[in-house]
Amino acid sequence: MPETFDRALVTAVRTGLAALADPAKAPEMQRYMKSDMPFRGVQKPARAELARRLFADHPLSDADTWTATVRELWHGAKYREERYVALDLTGHRGYARWQRPQLLGLYEELIVTGAWWDFVDEVANRRIGPLVRDHPGELVPEMLAWSHDPDRWKRRTSIICQLSAKGGTDTALLTHCIEANIADPDFFLRKGIGWALRQFAKTEPGWVAAFVDAHPDLSPLSRREATKHL
Repeated sequence: MPETFDRALVTAVRTGLAALADPAKAPEMQRYMKSDMPFRGVQKPARAELARRLFADHPLSDADTWTATVRELWHGAKYREERYVALDLTGHRGYARWQRPQLLGLYEELIVTGAWWDFVDEVANRRIGPLVRDHPGELVPEMLAWSHDPDRWKRRTSIICQLSAKGGTDTALLTHCIEANIADPDFFLRKGIGWALRQFAKTEPGWVAAFVDAHPDLSPLSRREATKHL
């Protein structure tokens, strides 16, 4: 039996975004994001307020309905803001009890089909990262595998999923994921490596400095980002 999404919530999201649309802002937002998918022109504060209200008005009763509703908002989106609301729904605090390792498949789907930094970074840092910290036995091996995946966005996810880990950072995982991609010329991978190191330097500057010294093959971009605040 196919998953059943909450049609009322999906309709309310699309109707609400249409009501907030600003056609004057939409083209500029699309250009900035270099997006093939158009924007409504709804900026983040208004979108977040809409999502907060609609999620309260349309509570979801079970995890299957929740994930099906996320997928409908995502795959049925005609405007980029609809996908942003889908991401907001994955992180809604009312459904925190449903965050579990089995969601990695859903998050992988969003990463691979989203295939751009605004989607990927939110999922990597705020969804997958906490799952990796809470379930390392199951998910660290997955991130190790992702670090070698043909999909660059899955590789970027493996590198930046610990941005918020601070003292809980698994340095062996971070090291492996960086070293697996250190020679790749892709901008988003090099930027991700630098970002991950720069963020961890706020907690362990000595470790990051030693890492940078030990890896002369770091790209200039990664090195510059990593040492920005050392």
